[in-house]
Amino acid sequence: MTVDDTELETQIAEWRTYMLRRRAVSGADVDELEDHLRERVADLTATGLRPDEAFLIAVKRMGRMDELSREFAREHSDRLWKQLVLTDDAPAEAERRRGLLVMIACAALAVLAVKLPALFGFGFDDSAAFYLRNLGLLVLAPLTVYFAWRRGVDRGTAAALIGLFALGAVAANAYRLDDDSQSIVLTAIHLPLALWIVVGIAYAAGDWRSGQKRMDFIRFTGEWFIYFVLICLGGGVLTGITVGTFSAIGIDAETFISEWLVPCGGAAAVVVAAWLVEAKQSVIENMAPVLTRVFTPLFAVTLAAVLVAIAVTTNAIDVERDMLILFDLLLVVVLGLVLYSISARDPGAPAGFFDWTQLALIVSALLIDVLVLVAITGRITEWGFTPNKSAALGENLILFVNLAWSAWLYWSIIKGRKPFARLERWQTDYVPVYAAWAWVVVLAFPPIFAFA
Repeated sequence: MTVDDTELETQIAEWRTYMLRRRAVSGADVDELEDHLRERVADLTATGLRPDEAFLIAVKRMGRMDELSREFAREHSDRLWKQLVLTDDAPAEAERRRGLLVMIACAALAVLAVKLPALFGFGFDDSAAFYLRNLGLLVLAPLTVYFAWRRGVDRGTAAALIGLFALGAVAANAYRLDDDSQSIVLTAIHLPLALWIVVGIAYAAGDWRSGQKRMDFIRFTGEWFIYFVLICLGGGVLTGITVGTFSAIGIDAETFISEWLVPCGGAAAVVVAAWLVEAKQSVIENMAPVLTRVFTPLFAVTLAAVLVAIAVTTNAIDVERDMLILFDLLLVVVLGLVLYSISARDPGAPAGFFDWTQLALIVSALLIDVLVLVAITGRITEWGFTPNKSAALGENLILFVNLAWSAWLYWSIIKGRKPFARLERWQTDYVPVYAAWAWVVVLAFPPIFAFA
């Protein structure tokens, strides 16, 4: 690929990101428009124009359609772009109905997946270790089926997806681990993370090497999390009402809730949330950026307060397992806020106050990560390696590299030395590192530490 081709792909990626933020345009519409844009660029370059010149002209010629879309969105925010270019809405309506049916089928498959083990003697009450190891496998497999079905993946991709889930099933169940083994907890945490990237491969229809597809999946992950939390909150209200209603008539609903309502509802919600992200893109686009702008400064202040408290009290960070999980979870949430803010930001916008807030958040998280690394290293030096401390050491080193380079890139962007696309590319290129480490913990740690 030539330099001109690379620059063209960067320009098209920025145009695509801009279009995806338009409420009147869905992801499928952007794919269609991108095809038209590329055709126009190809036609113009065939006449002798350079790729960057052809891109500018092609976008300018499509500009009237974009302006019409924005004006239409102000008047009809509940409609989509394709209503501007299609006279017959029947195909779109049929596609929405098909998507709904696929979602219902996969949600039912998720319910079946979490209840089927009970037929083989693995009940929720007496087989907690089994569900701890396999819950991510059981609920993410139907979600992968949903995207594989919706995206129409080819046979090679389908075989790869099946193989990765089979590998996860072997890793979760082949090792003989005691119920109090550290490796069971590590598998319960890391296997869902490893399989979530497999979901991303299905989401991208196998085109995981595309940085744009990985960024789309990052955006989807943030939106899916918001919807999933909202569904769970609604489920909590439903559970409370169910308990109160049945108690009023003298019936104990605890068994129904613990064995049916909570596990089946939670499993189905994983798929339903994904369907809502794709069906309600214009709604979530308004919600998600607002949430990131609210919570980014709050988390920045919280992390700064933690650093001040550590400096004032001179107390070292506790590196027991629960504390390690808490601090790593905090750093992951911070990284998630950074990732989603990056995916929702206009690459061409000038640096502003929110970018400084993002940089402060990243630097604060980086300092806390350094303190955690110092504490973990000290405990390992004193007491030796354990599965928990080794996993935490690796994860915090991976986070340190990401946060350190992200801070440097953000500083360069604010100072106008680097384009914002460099930060996007760094984050999308780094995603496979997390997946690789998660698989290492799941597959290699149990035998390395003698199944402790």
